[in-house]
Amino acid sequence: MQSLANPRKTSDRSVASFIKKKSDERFLNGRKAERSYARQLKGVARQINAIVKAFAPDGNVNDLNSMQSTLTRYAEILRPWARAVGWGMISEVSRRDEAAWFAHGNEMGRLLREEIRTAPTGDMLREILERQVTLITSLPTEAGQRVHRLATESLINSSRASEIAAEIMRSGDVAESRAVLIARTETARCAAGLTQSRAQFVGSTHYIWHTATDSDVRPGHKAMNGKIFRWDTPPKVEENGRSMLHGPGEIWNCRCWAEPIIPDEL
Repeated sequence: MQSLANPRKTSDRSVASFIKKKSDERFLNGRKAERSYARQLKGVARQINAIVKAFAPDGNVNDLNSMQSTLTRYAEILRPWARAVGWGMISEVSRRDEAAWFAHGNEMGRLLREEIRTAPTGDMLREILERQVTLITSLPTEAGQRVHRLATESLINSSRASEIAAEIMRSGDVAESRAVLIARTETARCAAGLTQSRAQFVGSTHYIWHTATDSDVRPGHKAMNGKIFRWDTPPKVEENGRSMLHGPGEIWNCRCWAEPIIPDEL
């Protein structure tokens, strides 16, 4: 993420914890926005399922080209809706992020509150919105590509025809799983981006990594829990045997979040 202009300078030793919300409370707030987004994207998956079954009622595609054309047209028709739904998710996450900042208003000076409210997050939010449109409209096209691959395989390997037909019939389930992944990942990434942008704008240089503190937390993320990092220097996190540079909430299915650290003088 790009750094914002003119952040206040702070020293490493002047950090002091600012947001005192419990991790499970913050996670619950994020989950509300995620569930709403997921419900709407699941509707797209149901429509994809209806289209596929119309052309392959028994798992055998009657007209592959027409099915793909229909799914492609559906993707184009989705664009205005995807933009509206994506912006709805972004607005809800932004509102909740601002509420988290102001939850302890007595600890925050008037000028600092005003700076947080006016932080220049516009460019970042527009980038997030365009990503939502791309991801949502990819659901039908990916489904079409998957069915095309399966149908071609069925022609080549007739011995697996029944198995492949069953896989084609699962197109709606596959699209729904993808929709849920998009909702969870993008809601968390949006929240992470907003928190970082607002924190850096008011002079925060560090944050504390928090996990959802349950059994589903990745081992690599569990090792990050409670540690302090710089916003501008993502830590190296172990992910399935490989190292990745990222902050909390920035990769697929991540439910971690960052607690900003604000200098005492602010």
